[in-house]
Amino acid sequence: MPALPNPFYYLDNFRTVLAWLAGRYDDLLSDDERRFVAGFGALPAVSQALLVRMVMRKGELFRASKLRYAEIGDAGAAAVPLVEAGWLDAQPELTLPQLFGLFTLGELAEVFGTVARGARKAELLARLAPEHVAARRLADWWPTAGDTVYCVSVDALCERLRLMFFGNLRQAWSEFVLADLGIYRYEPVPLAPSSRGFQTRQDIDDYLHLHRCRERLAQGEAPEALFADIPATALDNAWLEARRARLLFQLAQQHEKARAWPAALALYQAIRHPGARGRAIRMLERCERYADALALAEAAALAPESEAESQQLGRIMPRLRRQLGLARLPAPASAAIGQFELSLPQPAPGVPVEQAVLAHLRRPEAPVHYVENTLINSLFGLLCWDAIFAPVPGAFFHPFHSGPADLLAADFAARRVAQFDACFALLDSGAYREVIRQRYRDKFNTQSPFVYWGVLDEALLALALDCLPASHLRLYFRRLMADIGTNRAGLPDLIQFWPAERRYRLVEVKGPGDRLQDNQIRWLHYCIEHGMPVSVCYVQWADAAP
Repeated sequence: MPALPNPFYYLDNFRTVLAWLAGRYDDLLSDDERRFVAGFGALPAVSQALLVRMVMRKGELFRASKLRYAEIGDAGAAAVPLVEAGWLDAQPELTLPQLFGLFTLGELAEVFGTVARGARKAELLARLAPEHVAARRLADWWPTAGDTVYCVSVDALCERLRLMFFGNLRQAWSEFVLADLGIYRYEPVPLAPSSRGFQTRQDIDDYLHLHRCRERLAQGEAPEALFADIPATALDNAWLEARRARLLFQLAQQHEKARAWPAALALYQAIRHPGARGRAIRMLERCERYADALALAEAAALAPESEAESQQLGRIMPRLRRQLGLARLPAPASAAIGQFELSLPQPAPGVPVEQAVLAHLRRPEAPVHYVENTLINSLFGLLCWDAIFAPVPGAFFHPFHSGPADLLAADFAARRVAQFDACFALLDSGAYREVIRQRYRDKFNTQSPFVYWGVLDEALLALALDCLPASHLRLYFRRLMADIGTNRAGLPDLIQFWPAERRYRLVEVKGPGDRLQDNQIRWLHYCIEHGMPVSVCYVQWADAAP
């Protein structure tokens, strides 16, 4: 990574965050957080820098001998004010695993005696663990260590400040550096002084609690133990409630994997989360409660939550009716999906089947590109850039958003109806081509939830704008907007252009033994229904053993 001219760039960035939080979140800060924000600026600059360096690194424990930063100089001297403030502990008690994490095997040999040749730290730790249960200070473990271990006492506090600034724990302090270096570009969106991700202190506490629960689930903790710690009732904050529901959905999935059908059913029925109702129907079927399953399925069919649920119901309802001895209902009519077959030489290992088909189909007069979900999404993102990045309240609250915070909300398009109408009007006037071209040039490499800069080049863009009619773009874009979270995926693999005729076709490729996925089937049926050229290519290897 190239160096920045200011060696204290990270300190300036941290100060920016503190000023931002003091201006926007003072009413939500705790007394400890206010004292930290106020006291940080009173420290010597090198002490501020050392703390920020440690906060931005992984973990809470650091050896003084490893804190080498030219701009800071003597880390021990810089640490003194931090220890006096209580933000660093210079004599923390260390467990045996923590000691092993800080020191090398050779150094540990000085603590515990000679280590067998070829021994591993993990083996030594496992052998010593039963004898060394209690935590001790470094001086007690190793009186002649000649080093100091610092523990960052404000790590959790700083994590909370990072959460308040970004509105999530996914983004790290490095966002500033990546932006400063030009590696990431972000769309500048006007931010009101009131723009912030959390409105109450309880919102912050709830986010952190749910985050810890998700970490525990990822680490393999039993669903039963986790369930007791998840809020039993819905949260007032809509997007936090969505996180709670998603966590409960994941717990239900764990029960389902363990074949604990009644426990999974109870959770699926208790939450409003995409797919939960469909899984509840499946669990009722697993519990052989066929009448209840059919009743819920019929109610769902009257108002399906999505195309995916409709598709699922179309499979499960005939099965339930058979179980109950009911008459078969006529299958809904659907257009056949066009297909063709190819027998090709098997490509070299590592060459995807899509590339083999691309090489076979392309002609000088009919180029083929592997685009999958990238092209249609990118064209939509460029045309509707102003709508996507409209400064809607609650959508943006810091300078590092790659997209609006409410992108997957059910009312995302409704909250921007005027902006999207203006974008779609460009398709009617024909002005969309030049708008998309100019936006591609102006916004190149700017973060977007839709535009794939690494795939979309000017040649592909020109072909797409020449060969995809505006009426088709409108149809693609309308379906994307109907369910962004689901419909951004499932588009066909290849696109072939006939520039002289200003036409195209989409091709979904399936290798030997591969079959269409549900979201691919939905896109294929949508294209067929609206007269957009699409087909499926089934490939067999000509030289495969019989």
